[in-house]
Amino acid sequence: MTAEPARLRAMTPGDLPDVLALERELFPDDPWSPEMFAGELGQPADARMYLVATEEEHPPAGPVLAGYAGMMFVPGMTGDAQADVLTIAVRPDRWGRGIGSLLLGTLTEEARRRGCDEVLLEVRADNDRARGLYQRRGFTEIGLRRGYYQPSGTDAIVMRKDLR
Repeated sequence: MTAEPARLRAMTPGDLPDVLALERELFPDDPWSPEMFAGELGQPADARMYLVATEEEHPPAGPVLAGYAGMMFVPGMTGDAQADVLTIAVRPDRWGRGIGSLLLGTLTEEARRRGCDEVLLEVRADNDRARGLYQRRGFTEIGLRRGYYQPSGTDAIVMRKDLR
């Protein structure tokens, strides 16, 4: 039996308990706070996009949060708009199913649809799995932000994808 593909939909405030639980599991040293997520969800739709990926449990028990992602859209002064991946996460028991790629691809396509010339992101220097995903999806490393993730002090690799 093959697994059903993950379904994407807009994140809602009702998703926050599950999102926050996964956030704390995956990023125990520097998780986003409930206030940060609530504030992001309160931003205008032309400035932010947050998605959740859900999968059906077997036996059927209703949809389960498999992952989430968010993007910020920044209009340019001379038409050089950009987008920034703000967060992306997939439940460890769902790794290897293409959910991260689906989330990232959907955000990137939305950035292209909105006329963005590039997508930027920061990724923990010690997160080889995520860096590999981003490289496979056409992102290149362009810089380093020392001590970016707080309070852990972990460095961030800055990555970019050209959409032109």
